[in-house]
Amino acid sequence: MLVDTHCHLTAAQFDADREAVMARAQAAGVMVMVTIATDLNDAMAVVTLAAAQPAVYAAVGIHPNEAARLPPDWPESLRALAGRPRVVAIGEIGLDYYWRRTPEDIQKGVLRRQLDLAAELGLPVIIHDREAHDDLRRELQDWVWRRVPGTPLAARPFVGVLHSFSGDRAMAEEALAWGFVLGVAGLVTFHNARGLQALVRHLPPERVVVETDSPYLAPHPYRGRRNEPAHVALVAAKLAKLWELPAAQVATMTTATADRLFGLAATPDEALPDHHRTGDGAEVESNAGAPGTLPGMSFSPVPPP
Repeated sequence: MLVDTHCHLTAAQFDADREAVMARAQAAGVMVMVTIATDLNDAMAVVTLAAAQPAVYAAVGIHPNEAARLPPDWPESLRALAGRPRVVAIGEIGLDYYWRRTPEDIQKGVLRRQLDLAAELGLPVIIHDREAHDDLRRELQDWVWRRVPGTPLAARPFVGVLHSFSGDRAMAEEALAWGFVLGVAGLVTFHNARGLQALVRHLPPERVVVETDSPYLAPHPYRGRRNEPAHVALVAAKLAKLWELPAAQVATMTTATADRLFGLAATPDEALPDHHRTGDGAEVESNAGAPGTLPGMSFSPVPPP
């Protein structure tokens, strides 16, 4: 069983065959799909789809590229959507300095409002980061250390996921220490992605989830074509090769992590790595100072003054 932790099933690219796409995913062993919103209209669409499809859960949020086109009451609208059934996260939110469709100050303001809403509601966040590593690191560090403590989110195993992770080793180390998991998408299968593959090889498998970002970022050998959730199996297969683990074990571990991140279902204790278990089956670990350091790295998560 696999979980596609990041797809866009409401995208127009799926309008002609959405039901068939979801059926192919389940036939490929992808039993859960988390479909992600990019704006308020899309948030309503993903909530509606999740309500109608037992294999689908929803995340609601404002993508940074959409942050300049919001009505004044957008925070209240997003809060209401976040309270709907089968909504498991706030996302896709973050910073995007590649397209620059939204001024940086507006992106940061909308991101902060959504981060605080997620903490208040106890929902993990799904973070978009494109050519904004330094600013995003500062935003997330401030949030984790100053605004998450004492909120419902602080009691959850993880505070969120860095979607389609593309940062460096230092950023990976910081994200793990702050209580994030890392999302790995089809990019890791590309022949020219040697740097990403080298990084992923040393990530702790229990802190990784798999995703497609479909209909975008199709993995090899479908690069350049429409992506779909069934292809998350190719991402998992690449991880199995990089980690030198059986494919079934990678599926079990990434699914267990997705379950814990989003609260999708109770994960059997035996599916968890040893340091996540106690003798009576109870899980142990808070999102503060969560385990998972990369070889050769040492990061001490000291709160800022």
